[in-house]
Amino acid sequence: MNNEFDIAIVGMSGRFPGARNVDEFWHNLAEGIESITRLSDQEILESGVPASYLSNPSYVKAAPILEEPGHFDAGFFGFSPMEARTMDPQHRILLELAHDALENAGYDPDRYQGRIGVFTGSALNTYFTNVGLNTRLAEEYIPTLIGNDKDFLSTRISYKLNLKGPSITIQTACSTSMVAVHLARQSLLSEETDMALAGAVSVRVPHRAGYFFDGGGVVSPDGHVRAFDAKANGTVFGSGGGILVLKRLANAVSDGDTIHTVIKGSAVNNDGSEKAGYTAPSVNSQADAVVEALANAGVEADDISYIEAHGSGTPVGDPVEIRALTKAFRTFTHRSGYCAIGSVKTNVGHLDAAAAVTGIIKTVLALEHRRLPPSLHFSEANPEIDFSSTPFYVNTRLREWTSDAGIDQCHRSSFVDSVGQDGNGPRPGHASFTGVPDP
Repeated sequence: MNNEFDIAIVGMSGRFPGARNVDEFWHNLAEGIESITRLSDQEILESGVPASYLSNPSYVKAAPILEEPGHFDAGFFGFSPMEARTMDPQHRILLELAHDALENAGYDPDRYQGRIGVFTGSALNTYFTNVGLNTRLAEEYIPTLIGNDKDFLSTRISYKLNLKGPSITIQTACSTSMVAVHLARQSLLSEETDMALAGAVSVRVPHRAGYFFDGGGVVSPDGHVRAFDAKANGTVFGSGGGILVLKRLANAVSDGDTIHTVIKGSAVNNDGSEKAGYTAPSVNSQADAVVEALANAGVEADDISYIEAHGSGTPVGDPVEIRALTKAFRTFTHRSGYCAIGSVKTNVGHLDAAAAVTGIIKTVLALEHRRLPPSLHFSEANPEIDFSSTPFYVNTRLREWTSDAGIDQCHRSSFVDSVGQDGNGPRPGHASFTGVPDP
């Protein structure tokens, strides 16, 4: 049932490893394709990586990469070639994605009468030091700062696209894009904006380069992400980005917008200090956020048939997430094994600040296509996870997404889970989504 707090996703855009747009992204998901690239020694050397790395047994020659991340139509956006070259590629790509998302939604900002807000974030700027821009700071401090600091990420989008609503850069580590969606939703519900762009980007430089495995269980030693599996041994960080266009559902319906799905609710909290360490996960705080998001959405846990998990493939993080989700769901239901769960990180790796929006777009596409794509590399559960005693099972094949008997076929409900790796900022961020029939 729709209510006044529903938010419609009316447009979206994305660039992901192995996919130049959301259509290619869906194809890869449906086909169960892993888009983490195995890199040759030549590719790595051409990226400027020291040759000594190649013989180090801890150096993993794999990365989730984008096609031509340096390509940018500077003239289209009114930049000189020099401005473009000295700008963080994360800024460039997110500006393109914002333009594409509005175009996908069917809106020209110059003709739209309402206020359009921007809520975005990015990962660490690795371009700055890798191309020597730090040497320009002394002579050209202000231009270099504006082209590379996160503070100017959202406001540049607003300036270039003539968007006059709030323009805020979000920084909450891995949950950045989820928190961006949460804040955009709040802005729409308070009516300070009429439309909002929400999302994030991550571009790692050098791009075609591997990483060092440290044995701590955070990064994978073989370049694969095995979420929830007994062989899960770490994640793989990579590059990508996505933007959602959001409107109040009532306005989207009256304006005749294409409605991809509806955000019913969201919640954000912080772990505080009651945990083992600053970056350690907390079962109780994650569970609290899930319960709050479900209550905020007015959705019963029994109605949720799919969860897009944070699912980073770490031996510690995965069991904690399942325990938190189970604790939250047990507030509402005692059913077991009825809700599918998966992680897009098994396909494209961990896209840092853009991880959550990647999972959201995957879920929106699954709702639209009425099919659940497989979560990869799962054969046997992590020994710390007893799925039989939880509401969940890992979805390992492409299958039709049908709702339970008695529930409208157009009302398949899903949940997207996101966890930041920081204690000082909203962690975790959570949002609940449900598919709705065409108005």
